[in-house]
Amino acid sequence: MPIKIGVADTTFAVIDMFASVEKAINDAQEKVVVTRVTVPGIKDLPVACLKLLKTCECDIVIALGMPGKEVIDKQCAHEASIGIQHAMLLAEKHILEVFVHMDEGKDAKDLISIAKNRAYKHTLNALALATGKSLSRNAGKGIRQGRQDVGSIDKKEGKR
Repeated sequence: MPIKIGVADTTFAVIDMFASVEKAINDAQEKVVVTRVTVPGIKDLPVACLKLLKTCECDIVIALGMPGKEVIDKQCAHEASIGIQHAMLLAEKHILEVFVHMDEGKDAKDLISIAKNRAYKHTLNALALATGKSLSRNAGKGIRQGRQDVGSIDKKEGKR
């Protein structure tokens, strides 16, 4: 039986992160059915995600969003994040929040790299969670989505 992944993205985003989701799914070669919904902005994501989980019966949802640079945008991102947390609790299923703030990158090229990397890696995480594969082997390793991994502090200090 295929994995049912929901993807909610926004028209406000300036980068198409959904393309990276599709690439990760194709690269993973898992049997996946994707249901996508696009909403205007990040504060619309919680209800879209909840509908994907409940109405469309998705196993997991990926929420793609790009908050702007202004203080109000960061506040809206925080509010959306709280809504997404609430939606997860209501559905008792995971929603992986994949937000890329428009001021995260040094320039447009860097921002594109962050967005593509974060969406790709979080999709692999979603596939692992949806198929019951353990992520425990990666615990404490400083693995990051969006930029280069920071690595384990234990290894940097020479500890076991």
